[in-house]
Amino acid sequence: MKENSTVPAAVLADEDAYLQAVAQARTAAEAYYGSGEPSMDDETYDRLLRAIIAWEDEHPDLVAADSPSQQVAAGVATGEVEHTVRMLSLGNVFSDPELKAWTVSLERRLGGRTVTAWAVEPKFDGVALAARYCKGRLVQLVTRGDGTTGEDMSHAIGDIVGLPTTLTEPITVEVRGEVLMTQAQFVAANELRAAHEAPVFANRRNASSGSLRAKDRAYHIEQTFLAYAALTGPEHTSDPTLENLPHTRLIARLADLGLGTTIDTPVATRSYTTLEQVLARVQEIGTLRAELDFEIDGAVIKADEPADQVQAGTGSRTPHWAIAFKFPAAQKITVLRAVEWGVGRTGVIAPRAVLDPVNVAGTTITYATLHNPADITRRGLLLGDRVIVCRAGEVIPRVEGAVTTLRTGDEQPIAFPQVCPRCGADIDRTQERWRCVRGRACGQIEAIRYAVARDALDVDGLGEKIIVQLVDKGLIEDFADLFTLTCDQLLTLDRMGAKSADNLLTAIDTAKSKPLNRVFCALGILGTGRSMSLRIAKQFGSMQAVRDADAAALEQVDGIGSEKAPVIVAELAEIAPMIDKLVAAGVNMTQPGFVPSAASDGVPEGGVESGEAGERLPLAGMTVVVTGAMSGPLAEHSRTEMNELIAQAGGRASSSVSARTHLVVAGENAGSKLDKARTLGIKIITPEELAERLATYLT
Repeated sequence: MKENSTVPAAVLADEDAYLQAVAQARTAAEAYYGSGEPSMDDETYDRLLRAIIAWEDEHPDLVAADSPSQQVAAGVATGEVEHTVRMLSLGNVFSDPELKAWTVSLERRLGGRTVTAWAVEPKFDGVALAARYCKGRLVQLVTRGDGTTGEDMSHAIGDIVGLPTTLTEPITVEVRGEVLMTQAQFVAANELRAAHEAPVFANRRNASSGSLRAKDRAYHIEQTFLAYAALTGPEHTSDPTLENLPHTRLIARLADLGLGTTIDTPVATRSYTTLEQVLARVQEIGTLRAELDFEIDGAVIKADEPADQVQAGTGSRTPHWAIAFKFPAAQKITVLRAVEWGVGRTGVIAPRAVLDPVNVAGTTITYATLHNPADITRRGLLLGDRVIVCRAGEVIPRVEGAVTTLRTGDEQPIAFPQVCPRCGADIDRTQERWRCVRGRACGQIEAIRYAVARDALDVDGLGEKIIVQLVDKGLIEDFADLFTLTCDQLLTLDRMGAKSADNLLTAIDTAKSKPLNRVFCALGILGTGRSMSLRIAKQFGSMQAVRDADAAALEQVDGIGSEKAPVIVAELAEIAPMIDKLVAAGVNMTQPGFVPSAASDGVPEGGVESGEAGERLPLAGMTVVVTGAMSGPLAEHSRTEMNELIAQAGGRASSSVSARTHLVVAGENAGSKLDKARTLGIKIITPEELAERLATYLT
C-alpha cells in the first residue's frame, strides 16, 4: 500500500497552538460521536490528531487532561451502561514503513520473538456496538461510548441485519462489532426520511448513528451489523469452545452462530504468517474497497493468537496487539459554489455541482453529480453549503449531503430552471428526472452524433457540421433518416462534392450491416451504453425479441434491475417509429453468433458455453478486462470492438478489475488496472496472446 501522503501531521509551534488543536479536535469529536454529522472530514481530523500526538511526545509533562489522544472516542461519548471489559479504540498507521515500525514495537513486547500469526480484516466505518446474548437470545445493545460506559440501544433490537434475536445455539456471549449501512439501506433510509418530511442523512455513518439512537420514529430503518470480536473468557460466556480461539477462527465461529461477519465477502478475515503477506492483503483490501456494499476506511492488523494478545497487553486507549492501516479518504468536505444544468441527448435535464477543488482518493474533484432536482430538494442543499463529496474507486464523484452544523446563514437557495436550459421549451416535471418536453428533439444533434460515433454505427466522415446542416435543411429528423439520404440531397450541403457525397453514402451503407449491439447502442436508450447494449443483444439475439420483451425478461440481463427494466421498455415504445424506419431501410437487426438459450449470456450452471458446432468457446464463462493500448492484430480495435470479440468468444467484458475477474489483457500504459490485477493474482496476458486465442474471429 502506498503511503497516504495527505495525512502527515502539521507542526504545532507552541503550547497555545497545541491547546487550540486539542479544542478543535474535541469539537470535531463531539460532532462525530454525538450527532454523527462531522464538522471536518476524517483526513483532516487524522492530521490534527497526529499533530497533537507528535507535540505530546515531545512535551510529555504538558499533555492536556482532555486531549483526544488520551481517551477512547476523545472522551466525548459517555453512557449509563458499564462495559464488563473496556471497548478500546485502535491506533493508526498510514504507510508501509509505519506499519513495519509498529510490528517491530509489538515484537519487543513479545520478548523479541515474532508474532505467531497475523489476522487481517477490514476496518469498518460505522458505529461500534456491543451485543449481549443470554442463553441464545439478544437482550441488550450498548454503544462503545468512552470505552468504560456506553448508551443502551436495546430499542434497536430487531432492526439490525446480522444481529439475530436468537442465535443458532443457546449460548451466553457478548459480541462486539460495527453497525453500518449498505448503500441500498442508505438509499432506503433517505427515502423513508423524505416520505416523513424529515431531513435526509448527509452520509452513511451519520445515518447509522442517528438511526441507532432514534426511539420514537413512526418508521424503522434497517442497518447491518458486522462482528469483529467477542468476550471469550469463562466469566463472559457459557461456551467453552470460544476460549483461546485464534481471531480468524473466532470470526468463523460467530458466523456459525448466525451473526453478521465479512466471512462471505472478498475482504473476509484471513490469517498470515509473514509481514509481506500482511502488506499484500492490506493493499488487496484497499483495492477491493470500491466494490463493497458497506463502507470501510482501512484495514485492521491483529495478532491472531490469544496468547500473543495477552502478552502484548493494552494501553489506556488502544490494544498493543492491533493497529488500523488507514486508507486515503474517499470522502471530503468542500464548498458547493454553483449548480450547472445540462441537457442530455434524450432531453433529460441533469444538475451538476460546481465545487471548491478538493482531493478525494487521489483525484482533484471540481464537479460532482447531483442526480436530479428531487434529490437536491431531499438533501436540502444550498449554495455555499459545506458538503460531503464521495468518490470510491472509479465511481463518478457525488455530493452525499450538506453538513448543516457548519452553516453560517449566508447560504443561498439553488435556482431551478424554469424552462429547458438548451432550447427554452417547457419542462416535464412529472418524474424525479426532469425532461424537456421536446424529449429527443431537444437533443437532436447530440443524439445523431452519438448514433454515428465509433462505438455505435461508426459512420466515417459524418461530423457535427454536416449533421447540423442535414437537420437545419430538414433532410433528417433522427439517425434512421440517414439511410434514405440520396446523393442529390447531400450535394445541397456546403462544401460537399460528388466524391465526398459518394464516400459518405458508402459509409452509411456499411453501417447497415453493423451487429445488433451497435444498432441498439445507437438508439441512445436511457440506462444503456455500449456494454449494456452488447449484453442485451447477446441475451435476445434480435431487435424484435428485445421489443417483445417485458420488464421481467429484461431484468434477466446482467446489470438491469427492477428500476431500469421498465425505463427501457418505455423508451423502446417511445422510439418505436424510429426503429420501424431502421427496419424499413434494411438495417441489420440481429446479433451474429446468437445462441438462443441460457448459455447465451454466460456459462449455465453445470455446463460450458459452446459455439454453433458445439465446440467450447475460447473465453467461455470468463470475465475479461481490457486495459491499455492494444497492439499487434488488435491494434486498430476500439474498446467496443474488443468487447464484441470477447462476447463472440463466450466471455463477458468488464470495465473494472475485481476478485471475480478471470483474465486481464494488458496493453501499453495499462496503469492501475494492471496493478490491481497483479495484487489480486489474476492471470494477465498481452494483446498478442489474446489475438492468438481469438484467431478464428479475426479472420
